[in-house]
Amino acid sequence: MSLSGCSSFFFFPDKRHLQTPFAYALAYEDVQLLAEDGTQLHAWFLPASQKPKGSVLFLHGNAENISTHFENMRWLPKAGYHVLALDYRGFGLSGGVPKLPDVFWDIDAAVKWMNNSVQTKEQPLFILGQSIGASLMLHNAAKHAENPQLCGLISDAAFSRYRSITAHIARQSWVTWPFHFSLFWRAYNQYDPVDGVAKLDETPILFFHSKDDQIIPFSHLDLLVKNHPGYHQRVITNGRHTATFMDSANRQALLEFMGQQACSF
Repeated sequence: MSLSGCSSFFFFPDKRHLQTPFAYALAYEDVQLLAEDGTQLHAWFLPASQKPKGSVLFLHGNAENISTHFENMRWLPKAGYHVLALDYRGFGLSGGVPKLPDVFWDIDAAVKWMNNSVQTKEQPLFILGQSIGASLMLHNAAKHAENPQLCGLISDAAFSRYRSITAHIARQSWVTWPFHFSLFWRAYNQYDPVDGVAKLDETPILFFHSKDDQIIPFSHLDLLVKNHPGYHQRVITNGRHTATFMDSANRQALLEFMGQQACSF
């Protein structure tokens, strides 16, 4: 069983855009990115609708594309933050096939664009990831920890280890039960988010997780927080998986966290 083949257990892309920011009267630009391996990527850039306070790279969950995750970040421009919403390879208008570890190149390309873009290169940078987006972010962020623009991470419903989340999912169906026992998952150990956060002692992290989450159990939050040696906050939420920012109190907690971070660039 190949590593790329089993990545389909984690990624469920959709090429169709069901809406654009225009549906909400929001200005946006289509952005073309190039990953390290030459894969063409697509993203939306949404400029802040007031004097910018910073920039946010948004990393969505494992299904569909940015058009269906739009509710989670469309409120940020009005709050004064530029947003770059990335579609990983194979999602939306991005080329390629989504698999580990190649998707980390996609995040790198987005961070590079935000470092160099006229709109964002002098702005405090935050990365907001949800579900697998948060899990990818927590592993990959160590690579960017020395970036003076990077002021903090926001993790919403991340899992701690690939084997743990795979076992949880597999136990829910006799069809996927064999994955619970597969030696294959050892190959993913090197990408475990919990080991990534241990390297982020200088990077502030805001952790969100719902105690009602049926997709990624709440217990993953405790392990991630326990292993982060730097400054962090955690917000325990209610409701379904990644519905966090439907609640105005959670939006306010995010804005307060970003406003509190002092960046050195």
